[in-house]
This record gives sequence, structure tokens and C-alpha cells, in this order.
Amino acid sequence: MVSLPKPDVILTHESDLDGLLSGLLLRRLARQLFDSDVPLQAYHNHNWRQRSLPEKSAWVSDLTFELRLDKPNWVVIDHHATDFTPKYAQLIHDLNKSAGLLCYELCQQHELGTAKLDRLVHLNNVADLFLEDDPDFVLANDYANLVKTYQFWNLEALIEGNPERLLDHPLLEVMEVKRRIEDPIGFAWTKGNITELSPSVGLANTVIGNTNQIVHQLLEQRATPYPVLITLFRRGNGMILVSLRSRNGEALKVAEKLQGGGHANACGAVLPRSVQNIPDAIVYLRQVLNPSPARGTPLNNLESLFDAIELAKK
Repeated sequence: MVSLPKPDVILTHESDLDGLLSGLLLRRLARQLFDSDVPLQAYHNHNWRQRSLPEKSAWVSDLTFELRLDKPNWVVIDHHATDFTPKYAQLIHDLNKSAGLLCYELCQQHELGTAKLDRLVHLNNVADLFLEDDPDFVLANDYANLVKTYQFWNLEALIEGNPERLLDHPLLEVMEVKRRIEDPIGFAWTKGNITELSPSVGLANTVIGNTNQIVHQLLEQRATPYPVLITLFRRGNGMILVSLRSRNGEALKVAEKLQGGGHANACGAVLPRSVQNIPDAIVYLRQVLNPSPARGTPLNNLESLFDAIELAKK
């Protein structure tokens, strides 16, 4: 049985069902072990990198293990690829399991398993690892899209922090209808609106439907000549998010060029704050993904890169 220190805080990924489920499971486990309601905090990747880490003890789930997390009394439960081996922190890591499943296995060691959680954790695992051969794949993605549609903290409040309440939730009917009606329309439109960013990367413009499912279908059918497809999202604060998908591991290499990360075939990045709209994002991505000298000046830093963007606008 794994021995865990009492955490000052539980930190998780805000962007998806895996982060929500693993965070809620760890909060329940902390309550069981220490009879204490440990605060839960969630972050998107960009804000996570900006966060200071003053706590003496913390549990971290569904966020890539990195050198700054290698601290005594810190526990990281994750499944993303990492280049670091911990010296001080406790790393619970398996590339073949979702963070939710790893956290649930810890819960099961302390008799916190239930039939409902068994089912929910399975569905999350199928969706997060994109196990398309699993018979529950379509349903699992409906569950994952609850977080994409209604957002982390809205769902957490709706289910009052009890993950079992997600199982067979009425909102899944909304996901099913959206998938059945919107996705075919969205797929047809996106297929005809792909923008080349580089010889190997295309921008999948979407207007309706489940973006992840549409991009998956485009890649599966080889409906475009690009092994990597990107989608762009503009948040309310002006930040541009990049989502990357592939089938043979190419996406992560592209994400790393954008200072992002994630899984080999499903990953993401955040563009610099200087990029405020989609047209500028396209210019920026083309410059990064096609690194050739502009007007005799090598583009070897962000300053010169944005100089080139400004020139391209003129």
C-alpha cells in the first residue's frame, strides 16, 4: 500500500474529465486518510506553468511531472511522458493508464471503490487514452465532452463534488443529440475548410460539432494530406489555445515547438499573449512551423518572430 503525506493542497488539470475525476477522487481520499477537507485547485497548462509552488506538501494529478515538482512531500499522479526522474517527490506514473485510473487505484487501496466509480473510471480511461477499439468509445467521449461543454467548476458545483453523480447524468442526452446531429454537419464543413500551416500540419477550421471527434474522423479517413491537424480556440481573456491531433505520434513533436505538451497523438499549447486573434495565430504558426530566414534575418527568437509577423501584415 502506498504511503501518502497529508497535502496542503490538491492540484489538477482543469481542461478535461480526467483532471476533474482525478482531482475529486484525491480530495475524497484525503478526507478518508486525514479527516480533512483539502482545498482543490485546477489549472489549464499555461496558468499552471505560471503558478508558484510555495506549499510544503501537495498532491498533483494529470499534470506532467517536471523538475520544479521534485520536492519532498509532494506526490504526482500522472500519465504524460516526462524527461525527469524524481529525487525527492513521489511519482505514481503509468503511460498506459489515465490519471483518473491511477488515482482510483489509490482509493481502492483504502476501500473507497464502488460499482459506480468502477464504471465512471473506465469510461474516463477510454476517453482520455482515446481507446477507439473499446465498445464504450462513443459513450466515453460523450462523458468527456461534458467538461468541454459545461466547464470544470460548473460541473463540480452541479454534482456537488461527487463524481458518481456524473454517471447517467441527464446532460448526456444533450451530448448524444449534439453528436448525432451536429457532428456530421460539422465534419462535412471542416473537411472543405482545411488551411495549410506547413507541409505536414493543417488547421482544421470548425464551426459546429464535437471538434475532437471531427478531427479524429478526418485523420482516421485520411481525408486531408496532413498527418497533424490543429484546431484553435480563443478564450474570453484573448488567449489562443492550440489543440493538436495525429495518429502516429507526430502531434507531440509539433506541440513541443509551440512550448506545449501532452500525449503523443493528443496534446496542446498556448500561444504567446501577443497573438490576440485567429488570423495572427495562423501567421505565427506558419512562422514557427516553417522556420526559414525572412528578408535575410534569421528568426531565432520571439522578438524577431513577431517582427516578421508585423511585416507580413503590411
